[in-house]
Amino acid sequence: MLDKVVIANRGEIALRVLRACRELGIKTVAAYSEPDKDLKHVFLSDESVCIGPAPSTESYLNIPAVISAAEVTDAVAIHPGYGFLSENADFAERVEQSGFVFIGPKAETIRLMGDKVSAINAMKKAGIPCVPGSDGPLGEDPETLKKTAKRIGYPIIIKASGGGGGRGMRVVHSEANLLKSIALTRSEAAATFGNDMIYMEKFLEHPRHIEIQVLADEHGNVIYLGERDCSMQRRHQKVIEEAPAPGLTEETRKRIGERCVEACKAINYRGAGTFEFLYEDGEFYFIEMNTRVQVEHPVTEMITGVDIVKEQLRIASGLPLSYKQEDIQIRGHAIECRINAEDPETFMPSPGTIEHYHPPGGFGIRVDTHVYQGYKVPPHYDSMIGKLIAHAETRELALTRLSMALSEIVIDGIKTNIPLHQELVQDTAFEAGGTDIHYLEAKLGIK
Repeated sequence: MLDKVVIANRGEIALRVLRACRELGIKTVAAYSEPDKDLKHVFLSDESVCIGPAPSTESYLNIPAVISAAEVTDAVAIHPGYGFLSENADFAERVEQSGFVFIGPKAETIRLMGDKVSAINAMKKAGIPCVPGSDGPLGEDPETLKKTAKRIGYPIIIKASGGGGGRGMRVVHSEANLLKSIALTRSEAAATFGNDMIYMEKFLEHPRHIEIQVLADEHGNVIYLGERDCSMQRRHQKVIEEAPAPGLTEETRKRIGERCVEACKAINYRGAGTFEFLYEDGEFYFIEMNTRVQVEHPVTEMITGVDIVKEQLRIASGLPLSYKQEDIQIRGHAIECRINAEDPETFMPSPGTIEHYHPPGGFGIRVDTHVYQGYKVPPHYDSMIGKLIAHAETRELALTRLSMALSEIVIDGIKTNIPLHQELVQDTAFEAGGTDIHYLEAKLGIK
């Protein structure tokens, strides 16, 4: 087992990793920025190292500073959490070259799956169904671009090959807007991701967002942990996630899960990963693979009993998976709300001091958060301050427990999106299950 791990992240995921390390007897080092000195995991870790000032480019995205934190503390590995450097192939490569263990896939795998065009090509070779598209990056010839869009059929979506997190996308409904949209997306891709490669796909009208969680070790063992439905989204950002996906049969789950297992073997995958699909009319269409632990991993843990972060640490230690596929059983239903420090109507960030904090409780309730009474939410980073998860034998009971928990939780001093969640868990269409990825934006009047 690994001896000492640098946690190169912040907030609730940093605390989540620390807890998993504690259970496995692994010492921890908190690598934090100057305004994050009062984070809970910084207090609880065995050691802590300040890696720079507030801007993430000078701290959490500063590769030399993060690696130096491992060097000065004699750590043996680095856990990147999610976001920041977690899917940066250059970072993974430099960690390994510096003599440390990167807790995640190999750099070449991150690079392969981080480029959407190469990822789609790799998945096609592995037998994973993909959205009809341009089958490669778009060129410059206007007539060829028009023919490609016509072959796919409008509406289409232009995507940045190096994009992610809902950025670098533009929907086109007619040929009149095609060339302008391609030029804008190409320009944005270059400015945002340093890569102007873009591609084209069919824009599905009413798909759901369903993803498959996988775990793979260095010994050729791969398992899938069922699926999550993450269709409740705003501007491609997930708001509520649940597992299993409402209405998905065991036969369908097994069919797509086994394909994902075979794909992992084909690309020699290692660690935790998530295959993301659009699901429409009974068919799955691959959109991307996240080569890290997901924000929404708790709902999968609740229905399977598998600690995904602990498995990451075991895999990075060179140990085989703790489970075989036949050990994985889906038990009940889990739903997660992302709690953000933001105005529930305008969605503007709301940093500030939490004057009163009271977490909810009760059977089947889990709260993953780093906040506490008196904690100052900084303005420099993502607005998510926690996750509220409810688990029960049925989806109906899980919704009831979630509704009660949302009525109990108290976070005063800043604005949060809790009122939005309270409204959504009472929403008739969401209660019925199976809403598509456009539902929330339509409900909120977002065009």
